[in-house]
Amino acid sequence: MPFHEDELAAAEETHLRSITAAEAEGDERAVEAALRPRTLDEVVGQARVRDQLGLVLEAARRRGRAPDHVLLSGPPGLGKTTLAMIIAAEMSVPLRLTSGPAITHAGDLAAILSGMNEGEVLFVDEIHRMSRPAEEMLYMAMEDFRVDVVIGKGPGATAIPLDLPPFTLVGATTRAGLLPGPLRDRFGFTAHLEFYEPHELDLIVHRSAGLLGVDLTDEGSAEIASRSRGTPRIANRLLRRVRDYAQVRADGVVTRAVAEAALDLYEVDQLGLDRLDRAVLDALCRRFGGGPVGVSTLAVAVGEERETVEEVAEPFLVRNGFLARTPRGRVATPAAWEHLGLSVPAAAATDPAGEPTLFEE
Repeated sequence: MPFHEDELAAAEETHLRSITAAEAEGDERAVEAALRPRTLDEVVGQARVRDQLGLVLEAARRRGRAPDHVLLSGPPGLGKTTLAMIIAAEMSVPLRLTSGPAITHAGDLAAILSGMNEGEVLFVDEIHRMSRPAEEMLYMAMEDFRVDVVIGKGPGATAIPLDLPPFTLVGATTRAGLLPGPLRDRFGFTAHLEFYEPHELDLIVHRSAGLLGVDLTDEGSAEIASRSRGTPRIANRLLRRVRDYAQVRADGVVTRAVAEAALDLYEVDQLGLDRLDRAVLDALCRRFGGGPVGVSTLAVAVGEERETVEEVAEPFLVRNGFLARTPRGRVATPAAWEHLGLSVPAAAATDPAGEPTLFEE
């Protein structure tokens, strides 16, 4: 429901006090949570998703019913959890949070669902990692608001039907392709969150700086935004680290020079590549001649686990054109050689994949 001006002022004052208290206690996780937008109007970017979700919520409010189930997909740090909290806040109902890996048995899900009240929002993070028996129970809960609790084993087992009040399930996933079709089809609204543009991140950095009381220039904000990899979570984290640098080694004002010095200290370069990203590119170009090389070999070369290289470094490198995945292995593109200040080999300049083209014999 819409707020009156005095209610908004009181809410804002409470919000600022919570941030100040979290800062005083040094609780970084609490600070990050306090920086989250609380309404759809405060969300920066994701205009298409924001408009669509706003329509779904407004229609549900006018009907006096719980909104359809919502599936949010996209890379980490783009605001899936924040949107789930906003859905509950916009509908003025409690939010229950859990995660797919925590639901290992159907009984775990039944216990959660049996405690739901009418209209409440259940948020399941990483929903694609739920166990298969729990997924199958969720089908009926989402569609018919009912679950069958099985008591006993073997021929003497008895299924007891349990009716559930209407609720809204909000599922979040970084890998939508791993969701079974029957589960994905039961969501009434699906949205994919895209990476943010630099000017959108600039607005987010300015908003967070205002909430944290950071003295920030436009040039300093733009520098932080340009190195944030299109991700608000990273932008807020870099802002806090630059703030620390400004307080300890400067006059407390985050200018472009201060931001550059701080981010160089934390090994975040002009394009947002960090130590791991550069280590992967350096090993690929200097040790393996640009590839192709297997990801396991590449992980050993940089001293990391295969999953770390594959899930943390590679997506950003591929998206920005520094690395290519081929059937024979990972290959450095000409942009990778140039970013490291190395001469681009003739083979990499003509064919990064290292394979004959359609017109070559």
